[in-house]
Amino acid sequence: MFDNKNKPTGIKRVYLASLNSLRAFKWLYQNESAFKQELLLLFIAVPLSFLFDISAMEQMVLILSVIFIIFTEIINTAIEAVVDRVGLEIHPLSGLAKDLGSAAVMISMIMAFIIWLVVLF
Repeated sequence: MFDNKNKPTGIKRVYLASLNSLRAFKWLYQNESAFKQELLLLFIAVPLSFLFDISAMEQMVLILSVIFIIFTEIINTAIEAVVDRVGLEIHPLSGLAKDLGSAAVMISMIMAFIIWLVVLF
């Protein structure tokens, strides 16, 4: 049973939270092909950003735009996990929740594309 009054605090809480996050990243990498593709995009975008004659601020914006895609993919996957946990039967609201998460990923990709266009051209 979870004891809300006896939770870890300070550096121990940060350490345990970091372990949880690392476990989540490992799960994402092993189970989500979209996450792997977006990581590949990041590993391409970072060195590519050094090839352009742009300011450090512009380079940071380019890289962060790709990291934002990964962020939205993680949120989308969390939504899908919760919906699947609640029930695997077909329900319009379950489908809507998953579609909305997917739409968020698509919007983040469009944003990144526009940011790269604006900064580079």
